[in-house]
Amino acid sequence: MSRFFFHTDNVQDEEGTELESVAVAKCEAIKLAAGIICDEAADFWERAEWTMTVSDERGLTLFQLDIVGTESAAVGYRNVKRSPA
Repeated sequence: MSRFFFHTDNVQDEEGTELESVAVAKCEAIKLAAGIICDEAADFWERAEWTMTVSDERGLTLFQLDIVGTESAAVGYRNVKRSPA
């Protein structure tokens, strides 16, 4: 088992998580990212980008998730009130 550290834009993971392999850590990173972004959805959509960097016990970066959200122009259209014709 190895210890993996999941750092985000706002939080440095000081404790880490013991997992079996890098492959398992990649899966865990996806699950963790989804939960964090969902919990902080308003903040995410305001800046529309988010990063998670995963490192090992030595501080070596193993991989990074860069998540970018792009809203369609049509999203704003739904919020515009139309005047009757």
